[in-house]
Amino acid sequence: MSAIFTSDNQSPIAPQILDAIIRANSGKSPSYGADAITQRLQSQFSAVFEKELLVFPVTTGTAANALALAMLSPPWGTIFCHHEAHIATDECGAPEFFTSGAKLHLLAGEHGRLTPEILSRRLRDTNPGDQHQTQPAVLSLSQVTEAGTIYTPAEIAALTAIARQHRLYVHMDGARIANAIVSLNCSPADMTWRAGVDVLSFGATKNGALAAEAVLFFNPALSENFVFRRKRAGHLVSKMRFLSAQLEAYLENGLWLQLAANANAQAARLDGGLRAIPKVEILHPVQANEIFVRIPPAMIQPLRDQGFGFHVWGREDEGVIRLVTGFDTTPDEVDAFIAAVRAVSGGAG
Repeated sequence: MSAIFTSDNQSPIAPQILDAIIRANSGKSPSYGADAITQRLQSQFSAVFEKELLVFPVTTGTAANALALAMLSPPWGTIFCHHEAHIATDECGAPEFFTSGAKLHLLAGEHGRLTPEILSRRLRDTNPGDQHQTQPAVLSLSQVTEAGTIYTPAEIAALTAIARQHRLYVHMDGARIANAIVSLNCSPADMTWRAGVDVLSFGATKNGALAAEAVLFFNPALSENFVFRRKRAGHLVSKMRFLSAQLEAYLENGLWLQLAANANAQAARLDGGLRAIPKVEILHPVQANEIFVRIPPAMIQPLRDQGFGFHVWGREDEGVIRLVTGFDTTPDEVDAFIAAVRAVSGGAG
């Protein structure tokens, strides 16, 4: 039995979300977000996050991140983020483009996370008001990080407190925020606005949606003119009810957390099985649904030949692979991969 662990983007649409799309596909409805489903999202998200907020659906995480940052940073601003952040490594310059030139300043940090010490040290070296330098504007945090690790609410609050001291806004890339909330068993509010986050890129596509993300403004004043930026970027969807139907179903009865719980549980099962195999090294704490593993490079192709999918992280001769579980990953798929790794490892140098 083979299994695909390349990305949670490769999973199908969750049945409940597909059903919601089908239900929305009945009769006519006002366009460009004037439909009843989109209007309901405001109160639904506000209830989930325990705060009145503004919600703007978009189709991709890149659009959510880039447009959110464009609201928080001027063209001459600096956006501070981890050097492995998705906005720095996987968005083809979209944040710089949509901010009209803001600079991403990349910071180090073990296991994909920034620390108060790293952030404070860097911000001490900035010169606000110096016309020769870009000006500190935004701190962007990834939750879950690109290493598959998680910031606790207390860790987020410590970072946002430093950001506030330096008059920075705080953005969170929440492509996998459901996985983080389930892992820590905390409230969405505690992980975001109560910890000092101003704007959240809320992800659903990786966790069962077809194509549905949203930009959430916890401070509505920061959203002024966002509708124009979204339209200018080509992300004002005419039949928005089909995006909103996905997000509504995603939140309804806690579906988003149920889907993430399975992904996390299968990652934990995978982690436990792989740790018991000689020649296998787990590189980061497994806290959500991503696992980074170092194996002898000679094992990679035999595993591929058996139909297993995974992403090689860096050069293949380094032997680092990333495994991602999804809402639809089964224990049988996990066990089959563990068994294959154990069998292949017996002949790998």
